[in-house]
Amino acid sequence: MIDKKPQIIDNFGRPHTYLRISLTDRCNLRCFYCMPEEGIELMEKPSIMTLEEIIEMTRTFRDLGVDTVRLTGGEPLVRKNFGYLVEELAKLGVTLKLTTNGIVLDKYLALFDKVGLRKINFSLDTLDKAKSIFITKRDYYERIMKNLEMALEMDMHIKLNVVLIKGVNDNEINDFIALTKHKDLTVKFIEFMPFKGNKWDWSKGVGKEEILQTIGHTFGEIEELKNPRHSTSTNFKVKGHKGSFGIVSTITNPFCDECNRIRLTADGKMKNCLFATSETDLLTPMRKGEKIETIILEAIKSKKHSRDGMEVKMDAEHYEQNRSMISIGG
Repeated sequence: MIDKKPQIIDNFGRPHTYLRISLTDRCNLRCFYCMPEEGIELMEKPSIMTLEEIIEMTRTFRDLGVDTVRLTGGEPLVRKNFGYLVEELAKLGVTLKLTTNGIVLDKYLALFDKVGLRKINFSLDTLDKAKSIFITKRDYYERIMKNLEMALEMDMHIKLNVVLIKGVNDNEINDFIALTKHKDLTVKFIEFMPFKGNKWDWSKGVGKEEILQTIGHTFGEIEELKNPRHSTSTNFKVKGHKGSFGIVSTITNPFCDECNRIRLTADGKMKNCLFATSETDLLTPMRKGEKIETIILEAIKSKKHSRDGMEVKMDAEHYEQNRSMISIGG
């Protein structure tokens, strides 16, 4: 584990120590809230960071004080030679985390155990097979659930990312909470967020208070947990349950005050915020042999305080200028 003083500090005095790297914009699912119905124009291979470039980028961010790296996609596990990449990143001394749909996770669990990657987020929006096929447009439900159980048996730290959409899966909130009774996992309910092409409007959303009321009505006493610093969720557990749950309230209760996150897209663009419409190209100057440290330190100065300037409401003119979720990185 590294111990470097954070240097990537924005104009609000927030040090940035957490890097999310998208390895690819390709995915083996087609979830409608992530992938526009018409699909997306996939990045050309020459524009995507090579594995060596990802490693070098990560090393640079590490030297600037980043101590945690989450690998995302698209679906990161479909990236060719993914195992090699994880082994090399593990040598850099950062805490590695992963967000995956779990379809091919079984191929990598032994490697993750070996290199110490033990924090895995599963994107899992339903516990119903038919609904899973509707949401993802693919039939991998049983395989995903089998791999989830395998990861739990290996004592991996598992979170389930559940994007709640009214009329789609909001009737499953308590089904997910029931999983926490005997399983040592965390369910993370995520408010439906707007991105280019996903036809967002908040009438489809399920907010924090509604989630808590739904759970409390069925399960009774809810204990509020102490949130780790920089947590993107408020965290709870039902009294007597082994596991816990969290709520990512990006829409109804933004949590930006202590943000410490930076995003790096698969084509080497730095995004200060999930909702940022502006990006900073790091890959082009790196390929020219230029030092990118100064570029990173200057780029963070343009970070807005909250939701890329959408302080009060989600502005369609703003978020439609952003990328689709799948090309940003989950």
